[in-house]
Amino acid sequence: MMDGIYQHFREEEYAFIDKILGITMRVENEYTPQLTDFLDPRQRYITETVIGGYDQIKVQFFGGVAHAERRRALIYPDYYTPTEADFEIALFHIRYPVKFTTLTHQKILGTLMSLGMKRDIFGDILNNGSEWQLLVESTMKDYLTLQLEKIGKVNVMLEETDLSEATFTPTVWEESGLTVSSMRLDVIISNAHHISRQKAKQLVVAGLVKVNWKTVENPDFECEQEDVLSVRGYGRVKIIQTGGRTKKDKIRIEIGYLK
Repeated sequence: MMDGIYQHFREEEYAFIDKILGITMRVENEYTPQLTDFLDPRQRYITETVIGGYDQIKVQFFGGVAHAERRRALIYPDYYTPTEADFEIALFHIRYPVKFTTLTHQKILGTLMSLGMKRDIFGDILNNGSEWQLLVESTMKDYLTLQLEKIGKVNVMLEETDLSEATFTPTVWEESGLTVSSMRLDVIISNAHHISRQKAKQLVVAGLVKVNWKTVENPDFECEQEDVLSVRGYGRVKIIQTGGRTKKDKIRIEIGYLK
């Protein structure tokens, strides 16, 4: 079963599959739960597929808030009952001079990355008007509190708070059905955003398109279910489901537009 799992996924995802298989085998051998970093929706889909091949092992996801886009996975033996504390997630309020400046998702993320921290150790960045919050793996919270003093030129202070204090702005996807000639990246973008295939191709080649938060510059990249496509200037879409084919051999897909 496990050898066959690779054929369902992309070659560049094999390393991630190996990682999840390694964790799962550890759970099987040591009979104790194991925790991953924060995963995006596509990585969670892969994780569920891998765990589905094991009878005595389960997986649960949690990102600190309900419906978080990025969540940690707890892979555990079936005797175990997970709790919220098992996911080891800390929530910080970002305190800054609200009256004199504004923060953005991009500025916050850019600053975190410049501290040499991997994207995987952060969850969602939450925003409610001028209030910004940050979810992070608990093991990194001391380092982060010491290192993060400025975002851009703005002085900031991190204040840890309980997860129940999270400001919640849910990600709402407006669903729509499409039929496409193929699952190529340029075809999906062209259909989803109602632009020409040529224009879609140019956007991809120019490095303005991300699939699952990674820049993809190859127009014939094959998209899959649970992929999140972000096109600069056009917003984000998610491939919610791929269905059957029409009489004209087109593929039916269900996509979500980020509202």
